Amino acid sequence: MEKRPLGRSGLWVSPLCFGGNVFGWTADQRSSFALLDGLVDAGFDFIDTADAYSSWVPGHAGGESEAIIGHWLAARKTRDKVVIATKLAKWARHPGLSAANIVSACESSLKRLQTDYIDLYQSHEDDRSVPQEETLAAYGKLIAAGKVRAIGASNFTAARLAAADDIAKASGLPRYDSLQPLYNLVDRDFEKELQPLCVTRQIGVIPYYALASGFLTGKYRSRADLQGKARGGTVGRYLTAANLALLNRMDAVAEARGVTPAEIAIAWLRDRPSVVAPIASATSLEQLRSLIRGAQLTLTAEEVAKLD
Repeated sequence: MEKRPLGRSGLWVSPLCFGGNVFGWTADQRSSFALLDGLVDAGFDFIDTADAYSSWVPGHAGGESEAIIGHWLAARKTRDKVVIATKLAKWARHPGLSAANIVSACESSLKRLQTDYIDLYQSHEDDRSVPQEETLAAYGKLIAAGKVRAIGASNFTAARLAAADDIAKASGLPRYDSLQPLYNLVDRDFEKELQPLCVTRQIGVIPYYALASGFLTGKYRSRADLQGKARGGTVGRYLTAANLALLNRMDAVAEARGVTPAEIAIAWLRDRPSVVAPIASATSLEQLRSLIRGAQLTLTAEEVAKLD
């Protein structure tokens, strides 16, 4: 399995990133260990999480996903086999991108992850109340201390990402070598301004919601299909005539190939300009194997045109 460079960071990663948002939420520790074992056994190595996961779950404080990954790293002795990406700024316990918070949040994440370093440390969202020079300088100190290898941004506008890149170049500060945006076959605003910027400036893209919260698996085609589902409210917004027509086209391509719609969605996204590795999560080994097959599938130009 061929790895890909993540922007200009020097990190090389597998063409699929496992989304750790499910750890401690819809996957307990035992299931999470099995999923992580399956990922590594298949030759994949890229894992994304955040300090805020899974603070939205009643009774959870946040930090659960990182803690489960940390327990797994300690139990399996696999730290040198994986690339760990985590994020800060959105958790109420460590909000924003001030220098003091970045240092504090990093120390907390390192402790939960039971590791000495974070491969990719990402700003989970922009913080306009803090000068970007301050944020990048704080990251620079963590990199110099060996606690972080590279940094990335998530949910930034094109203007703010470009400004951060310009500041980094002018001031000799570390740059955001990756961007984690919302991007998939139905959410395509990324293509307007962010994609050209990332291509031009060699910023590697690791899009989240690669399967549109499960919509692109084809399982949800009516309101009735969403009853009792954890992401029902999120998926419901995709139930439009245009998107359902897209599912029908995906069905046709998938049937001709003998694969699933989810695998088609992953394959399409993986080969978009600037994309390095789609982020997708799974709660069963069967789902994980499907994601891996999608990451190894190459669509023809005709198939891509049909989907577009």
